[in-house]
Amino acid sequence: MSTKVFVDGQEGTTGLKIFEYLSQRNDVEVLRIDESKRKDVDERRRLINASDVTFLCLPDVASRESASLVENDRTVVIDASTAFRTSPDWAYGLPELTRAQRERIRKAKRIAVPGCHASAFVLAMRPLVEAGLVAPGFAAHSYSLTGYSGGGKKMIAEYEALDNAKLASPRPYALGLAHKHLPEMIAHGGLQSAPVFTPIVGPFYKGLAVTTYFSPQQLARSAKPQDVQALFAEYYAGEGFVRVAPFNADENLDNGAFDVQANNDTNRVDLFVFGNEERFVTVARLDNLGKGASGAAIQCMNLAIGTAEDSGLKH
Repeated sequence: MSTKVFVDGQEGTTGLKIFEYLSQRNDVEVLRIDESKRKDVDERRRLINASDVTFLCLPDVASRESASLVENDRTVVIDASTAFRTSPDWAYGLPELTRAQRERIRKAKRIAVPGCHASAFVLAMRPLVEAGLVAPGFAAHSYSLTGYSGGGKKMIAEYEALDNAKLASPRPYALGLAHKHLPEMIAHGGLQSAPVFTPIVGPFYKGLAVTTYFSPQQLARSAKPQDVQALFAEYYAGEGFVRVAPFNADENLDNGAFDVQANNDTNRVDLFVFGNEERFVTVARLDNLGKGASGAAIQCMNLAIGTAEDSGLKH
């Protein structure tokens, strides 16, 4: 029997990508809303409650409204906004977070898809905190380099119009240091305070890498960067969507430079450690529209409906 799925907010970047994933599957039935009724609350309520799974691809306020429309206790709601990512009543949609997280997602009726920057930051930070290598009070400093598709339809249109020379160079933003992903980076990274985090959008469509800086004196116990790589490898052993690269290997780079776009069109996260005994960095790379958004949402759906976790997703 097919799983009935409704995408509330299909016209946005994340919603369109989720619909693209769903349209390639024969085990789901997509419930479509008439374009003229897209903002009709009663029609949205009907489709939400007729579904086995509803994806919310909406701004925070609209997501909260849609979540309040659920009356069918069998409907699983998977929200892609920032509205519920730190709520204890919602499962954080990152199966690789801890050993218990996958099972929590399987049983949940409310799942919050992580933000793209947060997914990369958390997957590199949480193992270090869990292992006691980084104390919860660690003052993290990170930056993210990301493609412009993460900015949504308006930003995509600006970049693809090719009429603004300023967009040809990387553009740091959120320099008030209050990015909307910070609360989940704290909560799920295992930290007590927000990292100093500066995202940078580049003149490429998709791809994302978050880099975090470390020095030995900042660590809670003595460790070399090779130890961090080994810790990552042990923590993510058996994870189909997380690949831990060898330490500082030549094959991690492209003629000495890092390729931010290498995971595009996959649901994979690659983790790297670069540096030496005096200082090192961790780098987490993913497709911001894949594991950073829509791919993660589909991975959560697969767990919730009891099908193979990688159904419809590329490693």
